[in-house]
Amino acid sequence: QVQLLESGGGLVRAGESLRVSCVASGITFSIYTMGWFRQAPGKKREFVASIDVVRETDYADSVKGRFTISRDNSENAVHLQMTFLNPDDTAVYYCAAKNELALFPKFNYWGQGTQVTVSS
Repeated sequence: QVQLLESGGGLVRAGESLRVSCVASGITFSIYTMGWFRQAPGKKREFVASIDVVRETDYADSVKGRFTISRDNSENAVHLQMTFLNPDDTAVYYCAAKNELALFPKFNYWGQGTQVTVSS
């Protein structure tokens, strides 16, 4: 079965950094675009960052310049390095996977999420 397992969440203070990670199993990792999404209380789930099969990256405007997404295909892992965190970054962060070889690629696999809390 497919499993995406996030780790690295926690409580940090504004201005600090945190790295969240996701390890995938049950998929051919190298053909999947990997993404990070987040959901804050009372808000819709929103896109944060993605990295595709040729390591092209994309970021939400709200995190551009502060967050860096990377992948390690040898370990089936994707990471999100978050710097200069602020309270607006507080959310559950979800890892997601999109099969780029599918007829209609979409993020169809999701992890359970890891909580990131930023105090002011």
